[in-house]
Amino acid sequence: MDMPMSPGSMSNDGMKMDMHMSFYWGKDVTIFFSGWPGNSSGMYVLAFIFVLLLGAAIEILSMLPTLKPETKPIIKALTQAGVYALRMCFAYMVMLSVMSYNLGIFIAAVSGHAFGFFVVKFRALAKETTQQQPFMSPKA
Repeated sequence: MDMPMSPGSMSNDGMKMDMHMSFYWGKDVTIFFSGWPGNSSGMYVLAFIFVLLLGAAIEILSMLPTLKPETKPIIKALTQAGVYALRMCFAYMVMLSVMSYNLGIFIAAVSGHAFGFFVVKFRALAKETTQQQPFMSPKA
């Protein structure tokens, strides 16, 4: 006789897995692969940093500088398509990690996007201010 399963549990050939359907806090989470990061605090911190860096990379890749004007159009198009594909790969990986419903991983994803956005905007503002000529008033 089969035993009824609790909500949020799933059986796969005798293995019981807990699937959360709301945010929770804790280091016991599965991201991307079965058993990763596992129950280790160190591996959880590594996963946190990995997701944070993925989020930052998505934002930074969105604002890469343009290629040289003399570059062939086919090379430009292939380069941009490759960067776009990499960005989408990273974005889906962040989405999958957030779907673990772990609050720490969610915070890492949002923090990574915010950090990446900050880096992009800081670089743009720094470049803009160095290109502007300072206004010099004539001496009387």
